[in-house]
Amino acid sequence: MSDVTGRFALAAAVVAVSLVMASASAARHDYGDALSKSLLYFESQRSGRLPYNQRVRWRGHSGLTDGLEQGVDLVGGYYDAGDHVKFGLPMAFTVTMLSWAVLEYGDQIAAAGEGAHALQSIKWGTDYFIKAHTAPNELWTQVGDGDSDHYCWQRPEDMTTSRRAYKVDAEHPGSEVAAETAAAMAAASIVFRRAGDAHYAHLLLHHAQQLFEFADKYRGRYDDSVRVVKSFYPSASGYKDELLWAALWLHRATGGRDYLDYVVSNADDFGGTGWGVSEFSWDIKYPGLQILASKLLIEEKELSSEYRTVLEKYRSKGEFYVCSNMNKNPGGAARNAPRTPAGLIFIRPWNNLQYVTNAVFLLTVHSDHLAALGEPLRCTVDEDADTSDTGGETAADVVVGAEEVLAFAKAQADYILGSNPMETSYLVGYGEQYPRRVHHRAASTASLTDEKGFIGCTQGFDSWYSAGERNPHDLVGAVVGGPDGEDRFNDQRGAYMQTEACTYNTAPMVGVFSRLMELHEKQRLREQRDL
Repeated sequence: MSDVTGRFALAAAVVAVSLVMASASAARHDYGDALSKSLLYFESQRSGRLPYNQRVRWRGHSGLTDGLEQGVDLVGGYYDAGDHVKFGLPMAFTVTMLSWAVLEYGDQIAAAGEGAHALQSIKWGTDYFIKAHTAPNELWTQVGDGDSDHYCWQRPEDMTTSRRAYKVDAEHPGSEVAAETAAAMAAASIVFRRAGDAHYAHLLLHHAQQLFEFADKYRGRYDDSVRVVKSFYPSASGYKDELLWAALWLHRATGGRDYLDYVVSNADDFGGTGWGVSEFSWDIKYPGLQILASKLLIEEKELSSEYRTVLEKYRSKGEFYVCSNMNKNPGGAARNAPRTPAGLIFIRPWNNLQYVTNAVFLLTVHSDHLAALGEPLRCTVDEDADTSDTGGETAADVVVGAEEVLAFAKAQADYILGSNPMETSYLVGYGEQYPRRVHHRAASTASLTDEKGFIGCTQGFDSWYSAGERNPHDLVGAVVGGPDGEDRFNDQRGAYMQTEACTYNTAPMVGVFSRLMELHEKQRLREQRDL
């Protein structure tokens, strides 16, 4: 789960980057192995009836009556983290990011032999969204209750907690979750169209268009309609970022001018060209929207001067995000994201690595964008900024090459893989040292194969949660919450801010590891030629 305090607060202090990050960027890692493990993780998070080719064998069928009480079939989908609630907004964001990863780096994923697994990870989510979208203006957005779920520590196969389902509709709108689900299905439709499944792609696109129309026509915050989500995934940024995000993905999926018109005409009113922030997450979509919009400057050959001007504004705000995370924005701490002493981006203590993985993905994509344009990243001066942090001196613009942007993204990824002061990989199962007591009910409890007896709601706390031993199962491929602001990590189940993993932590890294795998291979071939 994510801490939601201070969503739009930019860094209050910047710590100088130590030589640890320099050594991290030079470290050799097996990105292909990291990619394979990342995709395996999503099989651990599956809800529903598991397929015959399920590779994570310690998991079993679960949630087989989901939706029954409400008269709908809501079997399937993903558990978001270490509990058993199916939250629609983070699940949709996870699928959007998986789809974007495949769209950007599908060739590299296929070259690693992981193309089929990537498609399966997306389809497990989109199959569920099709079920959950039961009418043009109706979307089931949650199954299970977070409060009662957290009172229990048991396997998903045994769960006895409430499986009540919650929905948004015309009378109870939920624009954030409807628009994010539209974005996920639109992005996935492109993936499956490219993969040759035209029928499924068309079905996804049909749902995406209906969901976007629903989100836009009946505007309202989803956590006002589904109040039980407020303690877990409240909407701090509102729904306007999701509306722009969904429209942009629909433009990419359809080529429809109406969707691009929407993104351009609402750019100012909806904050797309106004918000410059340091966080991209399941809640705040602005940086992802801005980076994605800037790609149109390459892809759209016949843009009017008006449209190009607006898209350049999107790019400017997206580059504020990139510069902030690289600590390159002129003007001091107020305009840059904080760091740990070893140089890790540090937005907040609870599940910080979700912000890092999303940043690494956007920086990787934008570095490729800059390279294609043949232009550098420009970190510009804010003329209205307070200059007290710089001794009253006016700062100058900073110019950064595309290669440096990618190198910084690589250094952050390498930190996650173990090039850090703790010498711990925060990708479970990768390397020799990684978290062994992940805050995860299924992974920390004996499987049905090993212990066939029923494990009750509170029994698991005594038998498994409180045990100091390692989990009986490694949650391979999970990116945990990660270290604190001083680069320290406490590998204990109770330290959930550090040891709980979420689907949206790992999803962006599928694309990043694919790109770094390609980069590593090019470097290897270059070194061979130089011998």
